[in-house]
Formats: sequence, C-alpha cells, structure tokens
Amino acid sequence: MSITELLQSFENDGRLARLFDELEAALKFLGEDEKNKSLREKVVFRQLAGLLMTDSERAAWHGLPKGCRMRENAKIISPEKLDCAEHVYIGEGAIIDASGGLAIGPHTTVAAGVFVWTHTSHKANLAMANYPGSELIERKPTKIGAGVFIGGPAVVVSGVTIGDRTVILPMSCVTSDIPGNCMAGGSPAKVIKAL
Repeated sequence: MSITELLQSFENDGRLARLFDELEAALKFLGEDEKNKSLREKVVFRQLAGLLMTDSERAAWHGLPKGCRMRENAKIISPEKLDCAEHVYIGEGAIIDASGGLAIGPHTTVAAGVFVWTHTSHKANLAMANYPGSELIERKPTKIGAGVFIGGPAVVVSGVTIGDRTVILPMSCVTSDIPGNCMAGGSPAKVIKAL
C-alpha cells in the first residue's frame, strides 16, 4: 500500500482528521532547540512511522537481521552498538539500550516491558551531575545468549551476561551474570533450577 492509499483510507473513515487534531494539540509543546529537533528526527518520527508497520517490517527498518520481529512501542537506544543475531523477538514497549555495547544471540525473546540497560547514571545523580555527556555516566557491555527467554516485565542491568538457553522469569532484576541452561528469577535474580 502506498502512502497515498493509506492516507486516503484514513481520510475515508475519519482517522486522518483525528490524527491532525492530535498533532495540532501537540505542536504547542514542541521545542525548537537543536537537542529537541535531533531527538524528534531520531526517535519521534521513527516511532510514528513504525506504528504503521508489521513486526517483521519494523525489525528490518530498525536494522535487525532476518527473522527478527519488533513489536510497536519498543525502542532501541544506540542501535549502531547493537549486535543482534537472527530470529530475535523484541516485545511491545521493551527498551533495548545498546549505548554501552549489547549482543543478543539468535532465537532469543526480550518480552513486553523488558528493560535491557548497558548504561547507568546513578553516580551522576548522586553527584548532582546528571546531564547529557556527564563523565559519571557509566557504560558497560552486556550480553544475552542464544535461545534465551526474558519474561516481561524484567530488568537486565549493564555489564551482565546471560548464558545460552536460559529463562529469566517475569518481574526479575538481573544484576549479575546468569549461567546457561537454567531458569532464574527474583530481585536480584538467582538460579532457580537447571534446564
């Protein structure tokens, strides 16, 4: 379907008028400084266009390899630092932060509402220096193995490794390395049993 056909469909059923009403209401909040313009180009417009796509189309558009799927409202921070294998599923509303370097193995699921972090600003907050580019923001490589299932919502903090064929239960916070072939859960996450 072309953009013209899509817009015609939206106009015919009233969705286009509703969309323009919402956009007009939002305009009064838009900042025109360089930072906001840049973020709008990189994030907002990309997210808006992504809502029109299927999961596999959205994944391809975000540069993910063959067989990957990415649900709506999922976000990848610093995608140029993401090493993602084939057949990875990223659930709705997941936040994938690759700013410190992130590797995700094949056939892995990052379920809805999962947060994967490769940076932390806690030292910047404590020092009252939480601003963009603060030298107190720490970035650490994070690795998620092959055949991993991370149930949502869960959190994976920066610098950890999750081994292959591992299940991370929902509501878990992974704060240290988790070996392969196991089920882990809790906050902080601990191995519950071998698989």
